[in-house]
Amino acid sequence: MNRSARAFWLRSPGHGELRDITLAEPAEDEVLVRALYSGVSRGTETLVFRGGVPESQHAAMRAPFQEGDFPGPVKYGYLSVGEVEEGPDELVGRTVFCLYPHQSRYVVRVNAVTVVPERVPAERAVLAGTVETAVNALWDAAPLIGDRIAVVGGGMVGCSVAALLARFPGVRLQLVDADPERAKTAEALGVDFATPDSALGDCDLVVHASATEAGLTRALQLLAPEGTVVELSWYGDRRVALPLGEAFHSRRLTVRSSQVGSVSPAARAGRGYADRMALALDLLADPALDALITGESAFDQLPDVMPRLASGEIPALCHRIRYAGTGLT
Repeated sequence: MNRSARAFWLRSPGHGELRDITLAEPAEDEVLVRALYSGVSRGTETLVFRGGVPESQHAAMRAPFQEGDFPGPVKYGYLSVGEVEEGPDELVGRTVFCLYPHQSRYVVRVNAVTVVPERVPAERAVLAGTVETAVNALWDAAPLIGDRIAVVGGGMVGCSVAALLARFPGVRLQLVDADPERAKTAEALGVDFATPDSALGDCDLVVHASATEAGLTRALQLLAPEGTVVELSWYGDRRVALPLGEAFHSRRLTVRSSQVGSVSPAARAGRGYADRMALALDLLADPALDALITGESAFDQLPDVMPRLASGEIPALCHRIRYAGTGLT
């Protein structure tokens, strides 16, 4: 069995490279996975690529299979789909999702992979980590039938949240973004779209995912009295100013954080990380979610593609990386 592989490393902020590695033979409780696709989560990964993780958050921001340390050299990423080449008989040949960086082959423990349901294409399964974030956010937010809801920020996470909320009965839902091009994505997801200045107010719940000060300010403005903003944005080392004077207190508004690093305490008792990931993969049976994948490149192009994603030259929600046919797997 060929045990050579290649991995994408951030050599230093703004500079990536592919490195050749040799894998160890998998132990009895491990699997060898051949990557088919991985996804670049444009928000978090490009922040890492630019070196924007604050020192105070270096430990909290570590990915499950990260190697190296921020700001670099570091191997970072968490949206990998592949086929099990070696391991227990019941897994060999199965398509699995793993929170692994961009690497052509890798060895992990059996409990680190989740089998992708047959009704979910491998190409779409790269979204599992982001849909898992959306699941956790909605456990935190606890929307109710009939709620008036806005999702501010039409990026990868915001669109995932909106796609799941579109299944809730009786809600008034808008995806709000400053880029009118996001209207096409909203339409594909079956969600009403609005620009910030045309968004409907009196919301019971606003999920904020734009990672901008203006977006969070607008989220507060859209709330009805006693409404809640659930904050999903990651600002890295940036400071954010908010209008917490004016009518913030008299309207009894709430801002609460949500982060996928822990399972929401609002989830049913006994549900853990594996249950949350399995649910996210099951939800990916919906083909409407293909709208979140906005581009694709070969793995050997990643050192050139990542700077263009980070700069915005390549506009993207989720940019998919293809391993088949690169000659590296």
